Amino acid sequence: MKEGFPGLPPLSLYIHVPWCVRKCPYCDFNSHAYTGELPEQAYLKALLSDFEQELPAAAGRSIESVFIGGGTPSLMSPAFFQQLFEGLRQKLSFAEDCEITLEANPGTVEAGRFQGFREAGINRLSIGIQSFDPAQLKALGRIHDEKAAHRAVEAALSAGFSNFNLDLMHGLPGQSPEAATADLEAALAWKPPHLSWYQLTLEPNTEFYSRPPDLPDDDRLSDIYDAGAGLLRSSGYSDYEISAWSRPGRASRHNLNYWTFGDYLAIGAGAHGKVTSPTGSIRRYWKTRQPEAYLNRIGNFLAGSSDIEPDELPLEFLMNALRLNEGVPEHLYAERTGLSLDSITATLHILRKEGLMHQGRLQATPLGRRHLNTLLERFL
Repeated sequence: MKEGFPGLPPLSLYIHVPWCVRKCPYCDFNSHAYTGELPEQAYLKALLSDFEQELPAAAGRSIESVFIGGGTPSLMSPAFFQQLFEGLRQKLSFAEDCEITLEANPGTVEAGRFQGFREAGINRLSIGIQSFDPAQLKALGRIHDEKAAHRAVEAALSAGFSNFNLDLMHGLPGQSPEAATADLEAALAWKPPHLSWYQLTLEPNTEFYSRPPDLPDDDRLSDIYDAGAGLLRSSGYSDYEISAWSRPGRASRHNLNYWTFGDYLAIGAGAHGKVTSPTGSIRRYWKTRQPEAYLNRIGNFLAGSSDIEPDELPLEFLMNALRLNEGVPEHLYAERTGLSLDSITATLHILRKEGLMHQGRLQATPLGRRHLNTLLERFL
């Protein structure tokens, strides 16, 4: 066992469903527009077989949280998820209070479907609204309109989902601070426990990257953020992470496990995972990306893996932990990496002297958060 390594961190599960109705022009996720009928039973069989191969890495631990992302997972039927979770629970234990989140697109919501998701064991929804502005929804290539967005939230509440997230973007083409706060006000009217409010960025291999829209300049982006952040804070939300806002006690447990350098198993086409072995070595891995190839690789779904070397661990840990507004306690560094805090003490001393990090905790100051990439480069 690695010297100083105290034990295994909490374990989550990420499940990827790669299909969507239409690829959005800003999306760089592993999503594929489908034609015809979705191969639900074939994908169910593949996921359960994939999960079986994950069990040795689970080391007998229980699953503390699950996130089902995509693509558009809500395209799959409630029966698909019912069978999926019945199969998963036969292979590994889930914590009694396990948080199970499903991403849902308002354009794929049908009457009664959310109720079926709840009956399948899903207890949290993340609804991808992005904007309530009709013109922006059209510009973003979304398949829903603002009425469908409101209907989706209403359907979630009617189905009994008291725990849900609304996804919103800002910095949209031609967007003003007033328009951005109008989006937030429309979302806040539903009193969501959690909001993901993040800036639209142009990612390689997307339509927007090859044909960029007219996005706000840096001064306008700053005005948008300041106006939106002020509204959210005055409404009782705090930004516990760079782009995640929640009411007190309603932060996403799955998100927190990522940012505190926990472990997560990964199943599904293109899913990425991270696991710590009982000896303290930490491995990242990823699954076959193309859906058809994934379905045809019943014997081995792994596309690649790599160990995180000891000299890479300080940056890997802090890239995650410093995304959190409150950071993490110093002792978590050794608990999750097996390295002594002495390995970064000299750098911490300099950064604290420069006012970029707080004393007594692994936490960036407001100045450090504004220059987070530069701060992190000091741990290279």
